[in-house]
Amino acid sequence: MTELLEPVSVIVVNHNAGELLLECVAVALQQAQEVIVVDNHSTDASMTALAAQFQSEPRIKVIYLSENQGFAAGCNKGIEAATRPHFLFINPDTIVEAGSLRRLVQVLDSDASIGMVGGLLTNPDGSEQGGGRRAVPTPWRSFVRAFGLNRLSAWWPKLFFDFYLHKQPLPSEPIEVEAISGALMLVRRDAVTDVGLWDDAYFLHCEDLDWCMRFRQKGWRIVFVPDAPVLHYQGHSSRARPLFVEWHKHKGMVRFYRKFFSHQYPGVLMWLVAAAVWVRFSALFAGYWIKRIVARLQAWSE
Repeated sequence: MTELLEPVSVIVVNHNAGELLLECVAVALQQAQEVIVVDNHSTDASMTALAAQFQSEPRIKVIYLSENQGFAAGCNKGIEAATRPHFLFINPDTIVEAGSLRRLVQVLDSDASIGMVGGLLTNPDGSEQGGGRRAVPTPWRSFVRAFGLNRLSAWWPKLFFDFYLHKQPLPSEPIEVEAISGALMLVRRDAVTDVGLWDDAYFLHCEDLDWCMRFRQKGWRIVFVPDAPVLHYQGHSSRARPLFVEWHKHKGMVRFYRKFFSHQYPGVLMWLVAAAVWVRFSALFAGYWIKRIVARLQAWSE
């Protein structure tokens, strides 16, 4: 049976994904030769349910971590255990639609210069999700998006370019892009050997952009495949701890900017970029607690 499946090690990093993990793994087993679940110290019943449902499945490997080490570190643990020539990194809240993995493998294998491919990430309503195809968010591009200047791109497209590409027409065939989402990445083993592992100094968010940057620096192409749809219930595991997620997202942004752009921008400008990131986080932090306080006051008054 395994010869009918794709020569792929599917790597799923789980943290309290609940029953979505079971569907994710079940669908992956229908398409790939190997599935590796790395559990980042979940406290829900997801891993107990996984063990019960797939106790007799030899193609599943499970790695339990004693603490939550973050997404990148979890992916690296999966790579260490993987045995197949390609690695598919997917979030536990994604469902790879029938035939999509085969299509991704076809594109990856079509050209030896392609190191990474991603599919069409969709929302539950079928619309395309942001992040599946994008340009690198340089400090300037991030400034443009943060202040809504991307609305001026119709008149000055090069100056006010929006790094999210999902609002552009869906291409009719695979196209090269600067970056794809870590929620769905099919990667060539040889490329990982050349580029290196994920940077586990990121805990959550921006580690995928980091890897895309490093792939391209090494000359590996990244391709978006529009006819390989994958359903993504975005943010399922992070809703319980929104401030925790936002903290690490903003921390990752600062690391990403300093790592790749500090040599291109004056030190003062990089300091301003970092300050802007933390001002944004402070605003989100304040807004979150204001909403909670207002909700409690309304509950007491009823």
